[in-house]
Amino acid sequence: MANGGPVEHGYPHLQTVRAAITALYKRLSYDTVQTFASSVAPADVAFCDTDDLYLGTQRVARELMRHYRLPDARIIVSFREMTHAANVELAAGPEYFVELNDRFRTHRRDIGAALAHEIMHVYLHRLDLSFPGTRDNEILTDTATTYLGAGWLLLDAYREDGASSQKLGYLTPEEFGYVLAKRALVFGEDPSVWFTSPQAYTAYGKGMAEARRDEQQPPLTAAGWAGRRRYARDRRHGGGEPAPGTPYTFTPDGGGLRVSFPCPTCHQRIRVPVRGRVRARCGLCRTVLECDT
Repeated sequence: MANGGPVEHGYPHLQTVRAAITALYKRLSYDTVQTFASSVAPADVAFCDTDDLYLGTQRVARELMRHYRLPDARIIVSFREMTHAANVELAAGPEYFVELNDRFRTHRRDIGAALAHEIMHVYLHRLDLSFPGTRDNEILTDTATTYLGAGWLLLDAYREDGASSQKLGYLTPEEFGYVLAKRALVFGEDPSVWFTSPQAYTAYGKGMAEARRDEQQPPLTAAGWAGRRRYARDRRHGGGEPAPGTPYTFTPDGGGLRVSFPCPTCHQRIRVPVRGRVRARCGLCRTVLECDT
């Protein structure tokens, strides 16, 4: 939790974020991801200063458990002084103990954001889905929280001005915006209407621009002129080592070539023959892609 300190910006964790989206589709399946088409509604996790602290916190926790479909889990929440925003004890269940930073006693509007992340830890624990290392596992948790419809709360908890700052989660604001944008492009949802933080709008806009770039990489037909020209040059030298950062690779295929590239929706790699216009369907997220190979 950045509390008054500097907030990291940009996309330093983008590779791990993309791997997390792929892992979600692989572990949950396309059909299960589709059941999260509706995000947590602001009214369901709203917290007024007049609400009882503990009763209100339990109410929000129950709503998030319902959203994550954890009907047989019980979340017991307490508050204490700590460095991080929150912590969860992942035991065998069905009871899970979540500790929230004492700061939330007086910053109650952000309790939903903190609980969204911690209860996602419970969800992933029960799925037996994790990444090695604390950092990558926390990025997986932030990504899953956001992609499955509760992470807009985490981005909305980001506030920064000349005198103070606050950010929850391990992703940068732009990375939260990126995952929200990836979700919005799949489900046709606009989370920006729920933001109360002006900085969240900006981060979401930048994230959407980055997500759109995923859809404009060759061999996709939406690629721009410069990308198409680079792709044609690399295709002439098919099988050679592509430039750093190039998303596609060529491999020999009998007397011809195949090109491998990441699906712009789930980032699973797709492999198709190089033979001009090709329509490809991702087997993981079922996205149909128009390609010019």
